[in-house]
Amino acid sequence: MVKICCIGAGYVGGPTMAMIALKCPSIEVAVVDISVPRINAWNSDQLPIYEPGLDEVVKQCRGKNLFFSTDVEKHVAEADIVFVSVNTPTKTRGLGAGKAADLTYWESAARMIADVSKSDKIVVEKSTVPVKTAEAIEKILSHNSKGINFQILSNPEFLAEGTAIQDLISPDRVLIGGRETPGGQKAIQALKEVYAHWVPEDRILATNLWSAELSKLAANAFLAQRISSVNAMSALCEATGADVYQVSHAVGMDTRIGPKFLNASVGFGGSCFQKDILNLVYICECNGLPEVANYWKQVISMNDYQKNRFVNRVVASMFNTVSGKKIAVLGFAFKKDTGDTRETPAIDVCKGLLGDKACLSIYDPQVNEDQIQRDLSMNKFDWDHPLHLQPMSPTSVKQVSVTWNAYEATKDAHGICILTEWDEFKTLDYQKIYDNMQKPAFVFDGRNVLNAAKLREIGFIVYSIGKPLDPWLKDMPAVA
Repeated sequence: MVKICCIGAGYVGGPTMAMIALKCPSIEVAVVDISVPRINAWNSDQLPIYEPGLDEVVKQCRGKNLFFSTDVEKHVAEADIVFVSVNTPTKTRGLGAGKAADLTYWESAARMIADVSKSDKIVVEKSTVPVKTAEAIEKILSHNSKGINFQILSNPEFLAEGTAIQDLISPDRVLIGGRETPGGQKAIQALKEVYAHWVPEDRILATNLWSAELSKLAANAFLAQRISSVNAMSALCEATGADVYQVSHAVGMDTRIGPKFLNASVGFGGSCFQKDILNLVYICECNGLPEVANYWKQVISMNDYQKNRFVNRVVASMFNTVSGKKIAVLGFAFKKDTGDTRETPAIDVCKGLLGDKACLSIYDPQVNEDQIQRDLSMNKFDWDHPLHLQPMSPTSVKQVSVTWNAYEATKDAHGICILTEWDEFKTLDYQKIYDNMQKPAFVFDGRNVLNAAKLREIGFIVYSIGKPLDPWLKDMPAVA
């Protein structure tokens, strides 16, 4: 029986291994992590991450051929294939601070694999890592190998949160990068055979190591670039009276461009886009390509500009001050159908409003108060370290309250900010909400999910990103 072990029981490791276990009943899959609470959660009815469909997959396989354990060394020693899916945060100090990936956790995983291995292994990079990481890992393994043969593969994940299970069942492509040696090709074939249980052969691509590593960073950079492009257009639309939805629809009808990732919003978030672009920027700088680095930096600058622009619009619309005013924030996750708040634009928007002394009342159907308070009090990049290395009990932010329904959040508020496109926000009783708010009542729709015309009929002053401005907003220009 082939044995697979995955180090790291997070957003990537957990769902990916659960799907392999489901589709390959003849393979034994162990997911290991040093975090006891996280493994306990994977073994309970309350999984540590929310992802539609994940519960069912885990429950079908757990205890049969899918196991979650803190006995890292035992399962690594027994495995034929070891996936490494550990945190690769952005460095906050030292060489490359603010851009380069911190490979501390990766390196310690590699040293541990070399330490405990008694048989040949295929080691698979599953975390998003900088180009040439495989080379560094190879050196660590070969210098500590005690005669054991290790083959390194890069198998980047292309999951989108909220649709991860569907993405795993029917991926656009599975990318496997390996050495162009007989041993490397044999390792690629072994991993191909795992995925071939359910993925059509023409969707499994084999490349060299560097191409696989770079493809992941490039894919995320291209996706983020599209969002920043449409967000740049949204600012121009507001200035000229154009409608960004009509513009992006017309642009997306061009088959060379296509309609996906052309929704204007308050900005992109998630654990990968910003981190991967910063990583790409650093690699470009290290390879003497400053023009290329600056090009990709601009994607992040535009994202920051969009978040600042949104905050400025809120403050300017409300007589240039939100001091002491209650503002309801609906949605905190970085997108709908996930509880993930990593790099969510809501953090910067909330911090911007708090900087102007607003009182926030936050509601998100999947994010609890502890997580929201933690996010609002953590330093940049802290989120990307394992939980036990994050600040333990963050000081709660006094002007923030977290509620468990939208009506409570909006009661007596001066304004509402929609920061996540949860479906439930489209069907709220906005007449009831309006009746219980301070007047004038504002809605700032950071996701363009609400019917602005209907809201205006009720009496709201509405700001939708990239749409023609309310007369009120024209009189109160937001100065960046």
